[in-house]
Amino acid sequence: MSRSQTWFDALATQTFPSWYRSVALADCDLGGGPAARLLSVVPDPDNAFPRARRGEVGLLEGIGLARGVREVIELDSDVADDQRRPIVAIVDVPSQAYGRLEEQFGEYLYIAAAVDAYATARVAGHPVIALVVGSAISGGFLAHGLQASQVLALDDDQIEIQAIHKPAAARITLRTIAELDELAKTVTPLSFDVRVWATLGYCDGLLKVSRADRPTSADADLARGALRDAVTWARATLPTGSSPLRRSAPAGPHSRSGSG
Repeated sequence: MSRSQTWFDALATQTFPSWYRSVALADCDLGGGPAARLLSVVPDPDNAFPRARRGEVGLLEGIGLARGVREVIELDSDVADDQRRPIVAIVDVPSQAYGRLEEQFGEYLYIAAAVDAYATARVAGHPVIALVVGSAISGGFLAHGLQASQVLALDDDQIEIQAIHKPAAARITLRTIAELDELAKTVTPLSFDVRVWATLGYCDGLLKVSRADRPTSADADLARGALRDAVTWARATLPTGSSPLRRSAPAGPHSRSGSG
């Protein structure tokens, strides 16, 4: 089972039917306010588009995320700002779907639809939080997670956040993967290490969990607490959703730890 599905299951309080099997929807009770809406892209081995069967963001995933987010915007259109439900993106996306069909049908439009939906929700006053539990690569992360008010990530060696896969980066730079890893020690943006990525200012919290692949109840509680804090920060910083820009926490990346 993928981490996207595992963490979605660990955090979900009430699941909802989705238009596509590769987009999971649920509510998550964070305590102290309206339930957060969870969205996750999960693997679907029977996906009609073969290049999107391992959790990539393709045509169905892009439009499914957009529909899921816009449904929340519509549901809360008449409620007070402080009661607009948070939106949480559980992120484990290896990339966008690289395929001829995707390109022919204009995949960029479907990814743009997801990006626009998340940005619209944030500007409308919904706290949008991303929790990276696995890979967050290229257009997949752009479509699902990078529009968040805050980005949290597990403090784990398997977390991978980058604009490009490491083998592709090695080919483009005419280096071996070993040479690329060595270069990343001095050229920070080339690193695939989430702890190094956090020093660039994009990460608002690293969560030390005991079992990233199979979260314990304590791990899930830790994540819920971090999400709740991120929602509180987002509401205080953008109480009316008036700014279209993502704003990083002024204190920089922080860490939470827990044991299971």
